[in-house]
Amino acid sequence: MNKDQILKLLKTVSYPGFTRDIVSFGIVEHIQVDKKNVNVVLKVAAAEGKRKTILNAVRKALEGSGVFEKVNVTLVTKVSDQPSSGPDEGIQPNQSIAGVKYVIAVASGKGGVGKSTVAANLAAALCEKSIQVGLLDLDIYGPSLPIILGLKEQPKLTQERKLIPLEFRGMKVMSFGFLSGDDSPAIWRGPLVARMTEQFFRDVVWGELDYLVLDLPPGTGDVQLTLTQKIKISGAVIVTTPQDLALADVRKGANMFQKVQTPIIGVIENMSGLRVEGKVLDSKGTPFANGLIHISGEESKALNEKGQFNLLLDLFKTGGGAKESQRLGVPLLGTIPISREIMEATDDGIPIVFQKPKSFVSNVYRDIVERIIESI
Repeated sequence: MNKDQILKLLKTVSYPGFTRDIVSFGIVEHIQVDKKNVNVVLKVAAAEGKRKTILNAVRKALEGSGVFEKVNVTLVTKVSDQPSSGPDEGIQPNQSIAGVKYVIAVASGKGGVGKSTVAANLAAALCEKSIQVGLLDLDIYGPSLPIILGLKEQPKLTQERKLIPLEFRGMKVMSFGFLSGDDSPAIWRGPLVARMTEQFFRDVVWGELDYLVLDLPPGTGDVQLTLTQKIKISGAVIVTTPQDLALADVRKGANMFQKVQTPIIGVIENMSGLRVEGKVLDSKGTPFANGLIHISGEESKALNEKGQFNLLLDLFKTGGGAKESQRLGVPLLGTIPISREIMEATDDGIPIVFQKPKSFVSNVYRDIVERIIESI
Protein backbone atom coordinates (compact mmCIF):
# COMPACT_ATOMS: atom_id res chain seq x y z
CA MET A 1 0.00 0.00 0.00
CA ASN A 2 1.06 3.58 -0.63
CA LYS A 3 0.10 6.58 1.51
CA ASP A 4 -3.08 7.36 -0.42
CA GLN A 5 -4.28 3.78 -0.07
CA ILE A 6 -3.55 3.82 3.66
CA LEU A 7 -5.48 7.10 4.04
CA LYS A 8 -8.41 5.52 2.22
CA LEU A 9 -8.27 2.60 4.64
CA LEU A 10 -8.14 4.93 7.66
CA LYS A 11 -11.24 6.73 6.41
CA THR A 12 -13.16 3.67 7.57
CA VAL A 13 -12.23 4.55 11.18
CA SER A 14 -14.74 6.96 12.74
CA TYR A 15 -14.01 9.37 15.54
CA PRO A 16 -15.66 7.95 18.72
CA GLY A 17 -19.21 9.25 19.03
CA PHE A 18 -19.34 10.66 15.48
CA THR A 19 -20.01 9.39 11.99
CA ARG A 20 -17.13 11.46 10.61
CA ASP A 21 -13.82 9.67 9.99
CA ILE A 22 -10.50 10.47 11.66
CA VAL A 23 -8.85 11.53 8.39
CA SER A 24 -11.30 14.37 7.73
CA PHE A 25 -10.88 15.43 11.37
CA GLY A 26 -7.17 15.95 10.66
CA ILE A 27 -6.05 13.37 13.22
CA VAL A 28 -3.66 11.50 10.89
CA GLU A 29 -0.43 13.52 11.16
CA HIS A 30 2.14 11.33 9.40
CA ILE A 31 2.39 8.08 7.43
CA GLN A 32 5.64 6.32 6.62
CA VAL A 33 5.76 3.12 4.54
CA ASP A 34 8.86 0.94 4.29
CA LYS A 35 8.10 -2.19 2.26
CA LYS A 36 6.04 -4.38 4.62
CA ASN A 37 6.31 -1.98 7.57
CA VAL A 38 4.09 1.02 8.28
CA ASN A 39 4.42 3.80 10.85
CA VAL A 40 1.41 6.07 11.53
CA VAL A 41 1.46 9.14 13.79
CA LEU A 42 -1.88 10.36 15.16
CA LYS A 43 -2.45 13.71 16.85
CA VAL A 44 -5.40 13.40 19.21
CA ALA A 45 -6.47 16.12 21.69
CA ALA A 46 -9.08 13.99 23.43
CA ALA A 47 -9.60 12.12 26.69
CA GLU A 48 -7.41 9.08 27.32
CA GLY A 49 -10.26 6.64 26.72
CA LYS A 50 -10.95 8.04 23.25
CA ARG A 51 -7.25 8.12 22.40
CA LYS A 52 -6.96 4.41 23.17
CA THR A 53 -10.12 3.67 21.17
CA ILE A 54 -8.73 5.48 18.12
CA LEU A 55 -5.29 3.86 18.47
CA ASN A 56 -6.75 0.35 18.70
CA ALA A 57 -9.13 0.98 15.78
CA VAL A 58 -6.29 2.22 13.55
CA ARG A 59 -4.03 -0.68 14.48
CA LYS A 60 -6.86 -3.15 13.85
CA ALA A 61 -7.61 -1.63 10.41
CA LEU A 62 -3.96 -1.77 9.34
CA GLU A 63 -3.30 -5.25 10.66
CA GLY A 64 -6.59 -6.49 9.23
CA SER A 65 -5.53 -5.46 5.74
CA GLY A 66 -3.08 -8.40 5.70
CA VAL A 67 -0.50 -6.27 3.89
CA PHE A 68 1.93 -5.32 6.65
CA GLU A 69 4.25 -7.45 8.74
CA LYS A 70 4.87 -4.68 11.25
CA VAL A 71 2.39 -1.98 12.27
CA ASN A 72 3.47 0.90 14.53
CA VAL A 73 0.86 3.48 15.63
CA THR A 74 1.99 6.44 17.74
CA LEU A 75 -0.19 8.99 19.56
CA VAL A 76 1.01 12.55 20.11
CA THR A 77 -0.62 15.63 21.61
CA LYS A 78 2.10 18.12 20.61
CA VAL A 79 2.74 17.85 16.90
CA SER A 80 5.24 20.64 16.25
CA ASP A 81 8.25 18.29 16.53
CA GLN A 82 6.69 15.53 14.46
CA PRO A 83 7.33 14.99 10.73
CA SER A 84 4.64 16.33 8.43
CA SER A 85 2.92 14.39 5.66
CA GLY A 86 2.94 17.48 3.46
CA PRO A 87 3.43 21.26 3.41
CA ASP A 88 1.93 23.35 6.19
CA GLU A 89 -1.50 24.43 5.01
CA GLY A 90 -2.47 26.25 8.19
CA ILE A 91 -4.05 29.69 8.02
CA GLN A 92 -1.68 32.53 8.79
CA PRO A 93 -2.74 35.34 11.16
CA ASN A 94 -5.31 37.87 9.87
CA GLN A 95 -5.52 36.17 6.48
CA SER A 96 -8.31 36.68 3.96
CA ILE A 97 -10.25 33.64 2.79
CA ALA A 98 -9.49 32.92 -0.85
CA GLY A 99 -12.35 34.04 -3.09
CA VAL A 100 -14.32 35.75 -0.28
CA LYS A 101 -14.69 39.54 -0.44
CA TYR A 102 -16.31 40.32 2.90
CA VAL A 103 -16.65 38.34 6.14
CA ILE A 104 -19.43 39.42 8.52
CA ALA A 105 -19.49 37.97 12.06
CA VAL A 106 -22.88 37.88 13.82
CA ALA A 107 -22.04 37.75 17.52
CA SER A 108 -23.34 38.10 21.05
CA GLY A 109 -21.91 37.56 24.49
CA LYS A 110 -25.05 35.70 25.54
CA GLY A 111 -26.96 32.69 24.27
CA GLY A 112 -30.68 32.73 23.55
CA VAL A 113 -30.84 36.17 21.93
CA GLY A 114 -31.82 34.76 18.51
CA LYS A 115 -28.42 35.25 16.92
CA SER A 116 -28.65 32.21 14.62
CA THR A 117 -32.08 33.25 13.34
CA VAL A 118 -30.76 36.76 12.71
CA ALA A 119 -27.68 35.42 10.88
CA ALA A 120 -29.77 33.14 8.64
CA ASN A 121 -32.20 35.91 7.69
CA LEU A 122 -29.42 38.44 7.05
CA ALA A 123 -27.81 35.90 4.71
CA ALA A 124 -31.18 35.34 3.03
CA ALA A 125 -31.69 39.09 2.55
CA LEU A 126 -28.19 39.37 1.05
CA CYS A 127 -28.93 36.42 -1.24
CA GLU A 128 -32.00 38.24 -2.60
CA LYS A 129 -29.65 40.79 -4.14
CA SER A 130 -28.32 38.17 -6.57
CA ILE A 131 -24.90 38.19 -4.98
CA GLN A 132 -22.89 35.16 -3.88
CA VAL A 133 -23.50 34.44 -0.19
CA GLY A 134 -22.15 31.86 2.25
CA LEU A 135 -23.44 31.08 5.74
CA LEU A 136 -21.21 29.35 8.30
CA ASP A 137 -22.43 28.08 11.68
CA LEU A 138 -19.44 28.14 14.03
CA ASP A 139 -21.25 26.92 17.14
CA ILE A 140 -19.53 23.57 17.78
CA TYR A 141 -21.43 22.73 20.97
CA GLY A 142 -24.93 23.75 19.86
CA PRO A 143 -25.23 24.16 16.06
CA SER A 144 -28.62 25.60 15.09
CA LEU A 145 -28.33 26.01 11.33
CA PRO A 146 -29.45 22.46 10.41
CA ILE A 147 -32.80 23.14 12.14
CA ILE A 148 -33.21 26.74 10.97
CA LEU A 149 -32.63 25.71 7.34
CA GLY A 150 -34.19 22.25 7.58
CA LEU A 151 -31.03 20.54 6.26
CA LYS A 152 -30.11 16.99 7.25
CA GLU A 153 -27.63 16.10 4.51
CA GLN A 154 -23.93 15.52 5.00
CA PRO A 155 -21.47 17.50 2.87
CA LYS A 156 -19.52 15.63 0.21
CA LEU A 157 -15.73 15.61 -0.09
CA THR A 158 -13.56 16.48 -3.06
CA GLN A 159 -10.68 14.23 -4.12
CA GLU A 160 -8.42 16.50 -2.04
CA ARG A 161 -10.62 15.75 1.00
CA LYS A 162 -12.07 19.26 1.09
CA LEU A 163 -15.66 19.75 2.25
CA ILE A 164 -18.24 20.96 -0.28
CA PRO A 165 -20.83 23.28 1.34
CA LEU A 166 -24.51 22.42 1.05
CA GLU A 167 -26.69 24.60 -1.18
CA PHE A 168 -29.80 26.32 0.19
CA ARG A 169 -31.80 28.62 -2.09
CA GLY A 170 -28.70 29.97 -3.77
CA MET A 171 -26.47 30.30 -0.71
CA LYS A 172 -23.63 28.02 0.39
CA VAL A 173 -24.06 26.63 3.89
CA MET A 174 -21.81 24.80 6.35
CA SER A 175 -22.31 23.73 9.96
CA PHE A 176 -20.70 21.31 12.40
CA GLY A 177 -24.21 19.89 12.76
CA PHE A 178 -23.93 18.56 9.20
CA LEU A 179 -20.76 16.69 10.09
CA SER A 180 -21.74 15.10 13.39
CA GLY A 181 -24.74 13.45 11.72
CA ASP A 182 -26.41 12.51 15.01
CA ASP A 183 -27.42 13.85 18.43
CA SER A 184 -24.08 13.10 20.07
CA PRO A 185 -22.81 16.08 22.08
CA ALA A 186 -19.43 17.62 21.26
CA ILE A 187 -17.65 17.10 24.58
CA TRP A 188 -14.44 18.76 23.46
CA ARG A 189 -11.67 20.73 25.07
CA GLY A 190 -10.58 24.09 23.68
CA PRO A 191 -7.71 23.00 21.39
CA LEU A 192 -9.93 20.66 19.39
CA VAL A 193 -12.63 23.34 19.08
CA ALA A 194 -10.03 25.84 17.84
CA ARG A 195 -8.73 23.35 15.28
CA MET A 196 -12.24 22.56 14.05
CA THR A 197 -12.91 26.28 13.65
CA GLU A 198 -9.79 26.70 11.53
CA GLN A 199 -10.74 23.71 9.36
CA PHE A 200 -14.02 25.40 8.42
CA PHE A 201 -11.99 28.04 6.59
CA ARG A 202 -9.06 25.94 5.39
CA ASP A 203 -10.83 22.74 4.34
CA VAL A 204 -14.15 24.02 2.93
CA VAL A 205 -14.49 24.83 -0.78
CA TRP A 206 -16.30 28.18 -0.51
CA GLY A 207 -15.48 29.28 -4.05
CA GLU A 208 -16.22 32.89 -5.03
CA LEU A 209 -18.35 34.71 -2.43
CA ASP A 210 -19.32 38.35 -2.03
CA TYR A 211 -20.31 37.85 1.61
CA LEU A 212 -19.63 35.09 4.12
CA VAL A 213 -21.90 35.43 7.18
CA LEU A 214 -20.58 33.78 10.35
CA ASP A 215 -22.97 32.64 13.07
CA LEU A 216 -20.75 32.71 16.16
CA PRO A 217 -21.39 30.83 19.42
CA PRO A 218 -22.15 32.90 22.52
CA GLY A 219 -19.36 34.10 24.75
CA THR A 220 -15.72 35.07 24.19
CA GLY A 221 -14.04 31.67 24.02
CA ASP A 222 -11.91 29.56 21.71
CA VAL A 223 -13.96 30.06 18.53
CA GLN A 224 -13.93 33.86 18.80
CA LEU A 225 -10.24 33.94 19.66
CA THR A 226 -9.27 31.64 16.78
CA LEU A 227 -11.47 33.60 14.40
CA THR A 228 -10.10 37.03 15.26
CA GLN A 229 -6.50 35.82 15.26
CA LYS A 230 -6.63 33.89 11.99
CA ILE A 231 -9.22 35.52 9.74
CA LYS A 232 -9.53 39.04 8.42
CA ILE A 233 -13.07 40.03 9.44
CA SER A 234 -14.73 42.90 7.59
CA GLY A 235 -16.95 43.67 10.56
CA ALA A 236 -19.00 42.29 13.44
CA VAL A 237 -22.71 42.71 14.07
CA ILE A 238 -23.71 42.57 17.75
CA VAL A 239 -27.12 41.05 18.60
CA THR A 240 -28.81 41.77 21.91
CA THR A 241 -32.23 41.75 23.53
CA PRO A 242 -33.52 44.82 25.39
CA GLN A 243 -33.15 43.73 29.04
CA ASP A 244 -30.14 44.56 31.21
CA LEU A 245 -29.33 40.89 31.88
CA ALA A 246 -28.62 40.33 28.19
CA LEU A 247 -26.79 43.63 27.78
CA ALA A 248 -24.32 42.81 30.57
CA ASP A 249 -23.05 39.78 28.62
CA VAL A 250 -23.36 41.41 25.21
CA ARG A 251 -21.05 44.22 26.35
CA LYS A 252 -18.32 41.65 27.05
CA GLY A 253 -18.61 40.27 23.53
CA ALA A 254 -18.53 43.74 22.01
CA ASN A 255 -15.53 44.74 24.14
CA MET A 256 -13.69 41.63 22.95
CA PHE A 257 -13.99 42.71 19.31
CA GLN A 258 -12.73 46.16 20.22
CA LYS A 259 -9.72 44.71 22.05
CA VAL A 260 -8.72 42.57 19.06
CA GLN A 261 -9.28 45.56 16.76
CA THR A 262 -12.16 44.04 14.79
CA PRO A 263 -14.52 46.75 13.46
CA ILE A 264 -18.08 46.67 14.81
CA ILE A 265 -20.63 47.52 12.13
CA GLY A 266 -23.54 48.06 14.49
CA VAL A 267 -26.04 46.63 16.97
CA ILE A 268 -29.29 44.75 16.33
CA GLU A 269 -31.94 44.65 19.05
CA ASN A 270 -33.83 41.38 18.72
CA MET A 271 -37.10 40.46 20.49
CA SER A 272 -37.80 44.19 20.58
CA GLY A 273 -41.44 44.20 21.66
CA LEU A 274 -44.40 42.22 20.37
CA ARG A 275 -46.36 43.44 17.35
CA VAL A 276 -50.10 42.90 17.76
CA GLU A 277 -52.49 43.58 14.90
CA GLY A 278 -56.23 43.10 14.93
CA LYS A 279 -59.71 44.55 14.68
CA VAL A 280 -62.19 45.56 17.40
CA LEU A 281 -65.83 44.60 16.75
CA ASP A 282 -69.01 45.01 18.80
CA SER A 283 -71.39 42.16 19.60
CA LYS A 284 -73.03 42.56 16.19
CA GLY A 285 -69.72 42.37 14.35
CA THR A 286 -69.61 46.08 13.55
CA PRO A 287 -66.15 47.71 13.73
CA PHE A 288 -65.51 50.28 16.45
CA ALA A 289 -64.52 52.86 13.87
CA ASN A 290 -62.21 55.67 15.01
CA GLY A 291 -62.38 54.54 18.65
CA LEU A 292 -59.60 53.83 21.14
CA ILE A 293 -58.08 50.61 22.41
CA HIS A 294 -56.20 50.50 25.71
CA ILE A 295 -53.96 47.74 27.04
CA SER A 296 -52.71 47.95 30.62
CA GLY A 297 -49.26 49.50 30.76
CA GLU A 298 -49.40 50.74 27.16
CA GLU A 299 -50.54 53.99 25.55
CA SER A 300 -54.02 54.09 24.10
CA LYS A 301 -54.14 53.37 20.38
CA ALA A 302 -56.56 54.96 17.94
CA LEU A 303 -58.60 52.65 15.75
CA ASN A 304 -59.08 53.49 12.08
CA GLU A 305 -62.38 53.61 10.23
CA LYS A 306 -62.41 49.79 10.05
CA GLY A 307 -61.71 49.34 13.74
CA GLN A 308 -58.19 48.06 13.04
CA PHE A 309 -55.21 48.54 15.34
CA ASN A 310 -51.47 47.91 15.23
CA LEU A 311 -49.65 47.83 18.58
CA LEU A 312 -46.10 47.22 19.70
CA LEU A 313 -46.11 45.81 23.24
CA ASP A 314 -42.92 46.11 25.27
CA LEU A 315 -42.69 42.66 26.89
CA PHE A 316 -39.16 43.44 28.10
CA LYS A 317 -37.47 46.78 28.69
CA THR A 318 -36.95 49.07 25.74
CA GLY A 319 -33.89 50.78 24.36
CA GLY A 320 -31.24 48.20 25.25
CA GLY A 321 -29.89 48.06 21.71
CA ALA A 322 -29.84 51.85 21.45
CA LYS A 323 -27.88 52.15 24.71
CA GLU A 324 -25.27 49.64 23.57
CA SER A 325 -24.90 51.24 20.15
CA GLN A 326 -24.37 54.64 21.80
CA ARG A 327 -21.77 53.17 24.18
CA LEU A 328 -19.87 51.63 21.26
CA GLY A 329 -20.30 54.64 19.03
CA VAL A 330 -21.86 52.57 16.25
CA PRO A 331 -25.29 52.63 14.58
CA LEU A 332 -28.37 50.80 15.81
CA LEU A 333 -28.93 48.76 12.65
CA GLY A 334 -32.50 47.79 13.47
CA THR A 335 -35.02 46.49 15.99
CA ILE A 336 -36.67 43.13 15.30
CA PRO A 337 -39.93 42.44 17.16
CA ILE A 338 -41.01 39.13 18.63
CA SER A 339 -43.09 37.48 15.96
CA ARG A 340 -45.04 34.26 15.69
CA GLU A 341 -44.21 34.32 11.99
CA ILE A 342 -40.47 34.09 12.76
CA MET A 343 -41.08 31.14 15.08
CA GLU A 344 -43.19 29.31 12.50
CA ALA A 345 -40.68 29.98 9.69
CA THR A 346 -37.79 28.78 11.85
CA ASP A 347 -39.62 25.59 12.82
CA ASP A 348 -40.45 25.02 9.15
CA GLY A 349 -36.74 25.26 8.29
CA ILE A 350 -37.13 28.34 6.05
CA PRO A 351 -35.93 31.86 7.00
CA ILE A 352 -38.87 34.26 7.11
CA VAL A 353 -37.23 36.45 4.44
CA PHE A 354 -37.75 33.54 2.04
CA GLN A 355 -41.00 32.16 3.45
CA LYS A 356 -42.91 35.45 3.82
CA PRO A 357 -40.99 38.02 1.79
CA LYS A 358 -43.70 40.71 2.12
CA SER A 359 -44.01 40.52 5.90
CA PHE A 360 -43.10 43.42 8.19
CA VAL A 361 -40.21 41.49 9.77
CA SER A 362 -38.73 40.51 6.38
CA ASN A 363 -38.56 44.17 5.44
CA VAL A 364 -36.82 44.93 8.76
CA TYR A 365 -34.11 42.41 7.85
CA ARG A 366 -33.74 43.96 4.41
CA ASP A 367 -33.31 47.43 5.94
CA ILE A 368 -30.61 46.07 8.25
CA VAL A 369 -28.79 44.49 5.31
CA GLU A 370 -28.85 47.79 3.44
CA ARG A 371 -27.17 49.48 6.41
CA ILE A 372 -24.56 46.71 6.66
CA ILE A 373 -23.70 47.00 2.95
CA GLU A 374 -23.49 50.78 3.25
CA SER A 375 -21.15 50.45 6.24
CA ILE A 376 -18.93 47.87 4.49
